[in-house]
Amino acid sequence: MDVSKERPNQQLSAQPSAASMPSLLDNWSIEVMPRTAAKIGDFRQLLPAGTRVYLAHIDGTPIGDMVATARRLHLEGFAVMPHIPARSISDAGTLKDWLDRYRSEADIRQALLLAGGNSSPRGTFGSSLELVETGLFDRMGFTNLHFAGHPEGNRDIDGDLSTRQVDAALLTKQAYAERTDARVALTTQFGFDAKPIIDWTQRIAALGVDLPVHVGIAGPARLQTLLKYALSCGVGPSLQILQKRALDVRRLLLPYEPTEIVDELEAYKMSHPQSLLAQIHMFPLGGIEAAVTWCRKRSQTR
Repeated sequence: MDVSKERPNQQLSAQPSAASMPSLLDNWSIEVMPRTAAKIGDFRQLLPAGTRVYLAHIDGTPIGDMVATARRLHLEGFAVMPHIPARSISDAGTLKDWLDRYRSEADIRQALLLAGGNSSPRGTFGSSLELVETGLFDRMGFTNLHFAGHPEGNRDIDGDLSTRQVDAALLTKQAYAERTDARVALTTQFGFDAKPIIDWTQRIAALGVDLPVHVGIAGPARLQTLLKYALSCGVGPSLQILQKRALDVRRLLLPYEPTEIVDELEAYKMSHPQSLLAQIHMFPLGGIEAAVTWCRKRSQTR
């Protein structure tokens, strides 16, 4: 008997209970920068063992600082995923040097590939797809590669506010995922409204994309802090959620917590187990400790 053919029918006949369903926070990840990581004496006292830690590469940060922070986090027992920003890399030789250093000095085997924050390329790379086309990540044995996902669109790519080019790029990434040995996923920018995220996962699934989605969520922070980051990072329509909150005097002085958006995302995942939604990725905009504390409390109340 082919058991694999039975499982879909079993899922249709008996939906899993809330207690048995994996939570989007079961394997949450978090993002840090070298300068914020330096403020934490020992991440082992803060994060669950094995947590994936994305290492953000802000333009101008020396690669030596990135590699040293990656090495430290790796030695403390975490799965480190450094950003590789295409537009900050001058040429293929520089990319190879970066990857060589990550592999040889810090034993890094994961990376988040993205265009980066620069409005124009510093050198020969303008997109994450151009990084992949070098073949370096496959030849150097990277096991996990994530690409940036854009639930609210990307005006840098589609200036006409359509999704034509970003969709085409996503299908190319899907095709790459089907031929590489690396595990490929999408990690999104942080947002404040579950609906655009859910709608986007439905839409890209209909296009033929089956890559897991790691949803970016802003950690607890003051409203003013969130508005500053949201504007600088180009957060789209969900920015209206914060703007409405700013008009509510009762909520203006209270720290923002991502409870509502996570509740909505988890409720959707519960009712749609086959959704591309896979897990939560925390942007600790109000501080690493505050984000970790929220995640721990949330997990304990599940």
